[in-house]
Amino acid sequence: MNVRRLIPTAALAGAVALAGTALTACSGAGAASADKDGKLSVTASFYPLQFLAEQVGGDHVKVDTLTKPGVEPHDLEITPKQTGRLGESNVVLYLKGLQPAVDKAVAQSGVKNIVDAATLTKLEVHGTSGEEDHDHAAEGDGHDHGHDHGENAEDPHVWLDPVKYAEIAKGFGAAMEKADPEHAADYRKNTDGLVAKLGTLDTEFREGLKNTASKTFITTHSAFGYFAERYGLDQEGISGVDPESEPSPARMKELQAVAKKDNVTTVFFEALASDKTAKTLARDTGLRTDVLDPLEGITDKSQGADYFEVMRSNLKNLQKALGAK
Repeated sequence: MNVRRLIPTAALAGAVALAGTALTACSGAGAASADKDGKLSVTASFYPLQFLAEQVGGDHVKVDTLTKPGVEPHDLEITPKQTGRLGESNVVLYLKGLQPAVDKAVAQSGVKNIVDAATLTKLEVHGTSGEEDHDHAAEGDGHDHGHDHGENAEDPHVWLDPVKYAEIAKGFGAAMEKADPEHAADYRKNTDGLVAKLGTLDTEFREGLKNTASKTFITTHSAFGYFAERYGLDQEGISGVDPESEPSPARMKELQAVAKKDNVTTVFFEALASDKTAKTLARDTGLRTDVLDPLEGITDKSQGADYFEVMRSNLKNLQKALGAK
């Protein structure tokens, strides 16, 4: 059974692995040692960080991702081949705490330039109203809380808030400027361009969700805490962090009451996980189902080819579900 790992606290969505000044692979010293094509090798832990690294790095980087399309990132296991390739990276961009296997591999990689996105924006604790469990594991004592529920767990899903994602982009861009000073102007220009596009996206969400018949949305995966807070919405998670687990009968009953009280029309599920719980709740309450994609990976089932397309697809689905005027 695929049990989705709980996300230990300081996970911040997209952790930027970068850091010092001289980019060096395991084997050698020297400033930014590029590959034979003259590109720096960047390894990103999963899709939102891969996209960010590609946008900021532009023509000067070759980006690999540890989480292939269609793989649920929380459950990722790292192969020896991937571990070896990770050690040869100039830069590692990862999200500490989101993927335990990645944390371990990064710690053992010997890569000098590692940036953790969790340090580039402020993390917050999010429960979802009425949820029996909090979504993510508490951190702070240095132990692996991969299967715990924590009272004070910080939510890592920052990339779903365009404003926070832009903060991560700025931090990553600054790290790239230090790591590869020769191309600093290009990294700055690329970062500014990405931040501007994220500002436009934020405006679209703000305007598009300003006047809605309902402010409550129900989703299998409680990934939208920052997003809901940013746009004045209320997230109700069916079963916390694991969209494939069976919610308790009490929770299902509670959600039926919430749906009635808050004029909910739709139960959302995600592309990378089973829609079974969403369909069960929808059937019991007479609601529709639709996709709200937490963008942890891009697949053929995704509602777009990149971050911006999928986010705009999410906006359309939310507008329809919430009765946007």
